[in-house]
Amino acid sequence: MGKGHHPYVQLAREALEHFLRDREVIQPPPDLPPPPTEKWQGVFVSVHTSDGQLRGCIGTLRPVHPDIGREIIAVALDAALKDPRFSPVDVSELHDLEYTVYVLHPPERVQSMEELDPRVYGVIVYTEDGRRGLLLPDLPEVNTVEKQLQIACMKAGIAPGESFSVERFRADKFE
Repeated sequence: MGKGHHPYVQLAREALEHFLRDREVIQPPPDLPPPPTEKWQGVFVSVHTSDGQLRGCIGTLRPVHPDIGREIIAVALDAALKDPRFSPVDVSELHDLEYTVYVLHPPERVQSMEELDPRVYGVIVYTEDGRRGLLLPDLPEVNTVEKQLQIACMKAGIAPGESFSVERFRADKFE
């Protein structure tokens, strides 16, 4: 168990397992590798069952914690326990879960669709009244820019035909 996984992924797993068993939030290990970019902007954690069903995915667009270890721990707990689309993960499920950790790079405004690529970039769509939706890069079911924007707009509650702005971002993905 946990062999061959990146330390960020092991940290996400340990944070959740420890919290569900002991109701304590662990501290990050001192030897955790540094973030892939000094300008990291936030962290997403997705939790799946071993057969690929999503159990939770939550993240931050701006870091809440000064160090990446604490950010991963907080986000992992939120993803597993506070995603409104799912019931909280139960201790009985822990053996069957897999974790992916994304570290987000700073977003950039895009002027045209040609600057987007769902394999390389995630997107953030937003409206002037503050609605916002984010979609991570390199998701298996998202293979076109149109589909990526459509899903992000749906998450933001932006109706077809409404105007919105787009930012793109890279993310390092750890499994």
